[in-house]
Amino acid sequence: MERVVEILKEILEVPSPTGYTKEVLAHIEKKLNEAGIKTYYTNKGALIAGNHPEPELVIAGHVDTLGAMVKGILPDGHLSFTRIGGLLLPTFEGEYCTIITRFGKKFRGTLLLKNPSVHVNREAGKKERKEENMYIRLDELVEKREDTEKLGIRPGDFVAFDPKFEYVNGFVKAHFLDDKASVAVMIDLLLELGAEKLEKLPVAFFFSPYEEVGHGGSAGYPPSTKELLVVDMGVVGDGVAGKETAVSIAAKDSSGPYDYEMTTKLIELAEKREIPHVVDVFPYYGSDGSAALRAGWDFRVALIGPGVHASHGMERTHVKGLLATKELIKAYIEDKFGR
Repeated sequence: MERVVEILKEILEVPSPTGYTKEVLAHIEKKLNEAGIKTYYTNKGALIAGNHPEPELVIAGHVDTLGAMVKGILPDGHLSFTRIGGLLLPTFEGEYCTIITRFGKKFRGTLLLKNPSVHVNREAGKKERKEENMYIRLDELVEKREDTEKLGIRPGDFVAFDPKFEYVNGFVKAHFLDDKASVAVMIDLLLELGAEKLEKLPVAFFFSPYEEVGHGGSAGYPPSTKELLVVDMGVVGDGVAGKETAVSIAAKDSSGPYDYEMTTKLIELAEKREIPHVVDVFPYYGSDGSAALRAGWDFRVALIGPGVHASHGMERTHVKGLLATKELIKAYIEDKFGR
């Protein structure tokens, strides 16, 4: 596997539903620090990496993923839940998951339709897949609410679904490529640039923990920031141009158009360097860049990312799309700072 794919596999295996990102951020922090790359946390919990004291360009991606939270304990001891982010429930039905309690205990379970056996429920295939019709079957010997309470499980505990990573013919298949595919690209590029080069480059990398709920990119940037280049998934599907083997350059999403000069420069560089790319408009999409602009930050914002098929479900991208994204970020840095 390419190093970027190895990094992606590593971080996918660390659970990080929005609100519970400390483990994956600690993993990234350790990996970068071992390479001589400095990091620090914002008050809100984002991780910023880079060796220059006054970065002008910030590259941002989000480590948080879709997930769920325990809503309550059912009379039979199993769990009701509430979604974190836009989890596509039909795609996650039958998936294995880990319940993470407030005090560090972990339990296994499965997301299922209520009364799921077709041998007793003729309507199982017709039932709408929504929170009130589904539950988490706990892999513990429980028969009543009190049994589960004794285990230490309570409302507010996080639920992390298995990523189901597979790498085949250059394709990466997994849940949560949004946005760990981009994060892997960022880490790979940081390691490639190296500590010494990063001391001279006024560039920082921002790993956001709350994007899936809309406010990850709203705060915490270095005051010297002049431009924000957001790296998030490119949309693949009907009505858009995105491809898994290319980097998407977003001209506009649901929040409005991205910065004209930055976007134009990214297109020019992709064309000049023959980087596989598309220019696109995303119809149902927001990013950390959207959050930053709404929060009133006075810097320019652009958005790129590897094409990801079946977003918020069983996602897939290709190593060519990952490498194209990395090459475009490198090209932008080199064009802007001349080294």
